[in-house]
Amino acid sequence: MNVPAQSRCFLIRIRALLIGAVVLVAYVYFYQGGGWNQNSRFDLVRAMVELGTLRIDAYHENTGDKAFANGHYYSDKAPGLALLAEPIAEATRPLLRAGGVDPDSARGLVAMSYVVTVFGVALPMAVACAVLFLIALQLGSDTSAAAFGALALGLATPMWAYSTLFWGHSLAGACLVFGFAFALRLCRNQSHTGDVLLGLAVGLTAGWATVTEYPAAPAAAIVAALAVGLVWKDGWPRRWRTSVGIAIGASACIAVLLTYQFLVFGSAFQPSYSYYPAGAFPWMKHGYMGVTYPRIDVALKLLIGCRRGLLFVAPVALAAPFGLRWLRKQPTGRAAAAAAAAVAAYYFLFNASFVAWAGGRSYGPRYMAAGLPLLCVGLAPAWSKARPFWRGGLAVAAACGGVFALIAVSTTAQPASEFRCPLVQLLWPSFWAGKFSLNPKSMLTISEEPTGHAHGAFNLGELAGLHGLASLIPLLAVWGLAAVLWAWINRVEQLERHRTPP
Repeated sequence: MNVPAQSRCFLIRIRALLIGAVVLVAYVYFYQGGGWNQNSRFDLVRAMVELGTLRIDAYHENTGDKAFANGHYYSDKAPGLALLAEPIAEATRPLLRAGGVDPDSARGLVAMSYVVTVFGVALPMAVACAVLFLIALQLGSDTSAAAFGALALGLATPMWAYSTLFWGHSLAGACLVFGFAFALRLCRNQSHTGDVLLGLAVGLTAGWATVTEYPAAPAAAIVAALAVGLVWKDGWPRRWRTSVGIAIGASACIAVLLTYQFLVFGSAFQPSYSYYPAGAFPWMKHGYMGVTYPRIDVALKLLIGCRRGLLFVAPVALAAPFGLRWLRKQPTGRAAAAAAAAVAAYYFLFNASFVAWAGGRSYGPRYMAAGLPLLCVGLAPAWSKARPFWRGGLAVAAACGGVFALIAVSTTAQPASEFRCPLVQLLWPSFWAGKFSLNPKSMLTISEEPTGHAHGAFNLGELAGLHGLASLIPLLAVWGLAAVLWAWINRVEQLERHRTPP
């Protein structure tokens, strides 16, 4: 007996929304406070909103991540996240005033930084997790396997930590997922206009990943190549339509990036990393902007090292290559698996080639972050093909990664770089001692921080008056409700099967 197609599509959408909601709640529950990376981006947002300029002269003392050109300070980051956050910040200011909060006060600025992190970082990645669920279904996985892959990405990898920070990695990774999904939609499209529009969507989303993070450019090219490759067999008309759409979308993103660089630095083709103040980040002078060649010792540390090892903090990721290998053998998944593997491999080699590979204050290998979502395309087929014993192992690996990530976001997603094994030395002991929200730094400038106050990290439970482990009770309650809803959806699906004649 089969569930009617209309009911099945409705239930699939509900499941995707529930997955996205579960992940989003986990992200927005935690606010990580300030740091050079997020402060640099937020300073640019403030400069645009408050002063109508791209210069961060008025705020620059709160960050070391800054460029200096023509006598002025600028953010050293690619502008994609700040440009996305600017209208969000503009909309937040009148809402704060309506709530009796001065948007220029310390309280108002912290609230604004929280809101732009939610809508600019957490929401895109939560949506990407829901989209990954739909991608897995399209590539042949069943509902449980697809849900496993999506939730593992969102909650059992360092992506949870990165999505609570006003960094660009999560947004870039989400954009690559969106471009990947639009490319796969080309397989089912049958209209000429649809080819152009889907190509345009691929170009815009993959292109914006590059506007957000410069290193995303090769990954964006791989996603674009996937889109063209999927229509190649259908002849030149489809190839041209899709390619034109991609070119228009990508050109728009390139124009935004080049225009920004020209307005800021006077040169459209010199990235912001070329304008560090004298003596800042000397390793950027090695190779090209700090990128040399992959080092075997660094590669091993990125995989299994206690300090930044992906498999140490997210052991479930070990299953992803096996899932991609199996997907590669299926005619319908061959191109998708190859593209996903290529993006993940690129980010791994990029991180292994970067002189400052450890990434400063970070949980896990953050320079690999934007490649994690497409790596996790392999988790659903890995679950589908695994025997019961191995599924148990996958579940345990995912649970370990989820617990580790929960510990990190509860204590600090930015452990100091001097810890050789931050999970063991700092995060784990602090968590079980009830020492949460360790980062006291804020996104405010030094002059804006009131004497005797700190506007650093917090979680929503703490704002409600709970402390230590008890502050996680509301989050666990929401997850429990989500589990009940998922079970109810399963029950509805079973009833539909019994009602439908064979």
